[in-house]
Amino acid sequence: MARVLPLMSGSAAWDSVAASGTKALEVARKQPRTAEEERVLAAHEQELATSVTQARRFGFLARADVPALLFGGLMLLALLSYLASRVAGHLSRQLSRPLQELVGWTERIRHGEPLPERPEGRGAPEFGMLREGMRQMAVDLEAGRRSAVEAERLAAFRESAAQVAHELKNPLTPIRFAVDRLKRGVPEELRDAVDVLATESARLEAMAKSFAQFGKLPEGPPSDVDVGDLVRSVVRTIVPDSMSSEVQVSPEVPLLHVQHDALHRAMTNVLLNAVDACDGRGEVRVRVIVGANGDVVIACRDTGRGIPPERLAAIWNPYVTHKTGGTGLGLAIVKQTVLANGGRVEAESTVGTGTEIRLIFPGRTTTRAELG
Repeated sequence: MARVLPLMSGSAAWDSVAASGTKALEVARKQPRTAEEERVLAAHEQELATSVTQARRFGFLARADVPALLFGGLMLLALLSYLASRVAGHLSRQLSRPLQELVGWTERIRHGEPLPERPEGRGAPEFGMLREGMRQMAVDLEAGRRSAVEAERLAAFRESAAQVAHELKNPLTPIRFAVDRLKRGVPEELRDAVDVLATESARLEAMAKSFAQFGKLPEGPPSDVDVGDLVRSVVRTIVPDSMSSEVQVSPEVPLLHVQHDALHRAMTNVLLNAVDACDGRGEVRVRVIVGANGDVVIACRDTGRGIPPERLAAIWNPYVTHKTGGTGLGLAIVKQTVLANGGRVEAESTVGTGTEIRLIFPGRTTTRAELG
């Protein structure tokens, strides 16, 4: 700047102009001139001297202000460096803190721990999207873990149920034959004992059948089933005349692509439980509707005794029963059937008011009209 500013001031050019101007004035003064011409030459000489003085003063100041300019430049550089470091630190925190948080989330997900309910809204908006994505991933992984655990647990239950059914059926067959032979020639004083044997062997046979049903997944190829007709048929068969019943089927309900016999057995178990909860009195109402997301919902509501809240979540577990002589496999078979067809089960109950069991299946687009 010490070199450039003097060039910008034009001091060298003004020196040349002053030298040539002085010579021109000397030549002009040697010539005869009027008073007016003398006045003009004096004014020109004064202006020339002033301009040369200003140019030299600017050059002097430019050379004298180099330390001040250097100091100002260094201060400006220091200020810019400080601002840059603050901005870099802020950006670093904006990146490092959310990244550390997300790294912690990955550890939580890996160990199956829940994620924070309300994470701090730090970092760029992209980090918010990443948090939501990781939260959804955690939910999906947890659902997958639960499904895997549930599948393993049900597989273990099915295996044990199949073994129990096998062990019961082997001795039951000769026992039933022996009881039938005893009935034909039993003395009168032993008839009650033989009747007890016949009743208990029949109960064991029904128990073995329940174990066998639970011990295997629904068999047979799926087909398009008219759920409304199936539900009406089961209600007519299961609900006694002492109870009132109602079946409502929405006209938009599509056909379900499921195993017919398995669904029939599941609805039978649901309605048997409803009738038992009502003690043969009251009302059973079944609704077949299409849910908001297109699922087919079979909802069976009774006006029975209801289920306490602490027992409601366990009603789908195998071998859980509060009925005398029950196996606890009825609703377990229902759940297994629905899960095997890609659906889910739900239940809600109020003690003293009744219970509603819902079987929810993914809907299809097949309609009755398409089948002709």
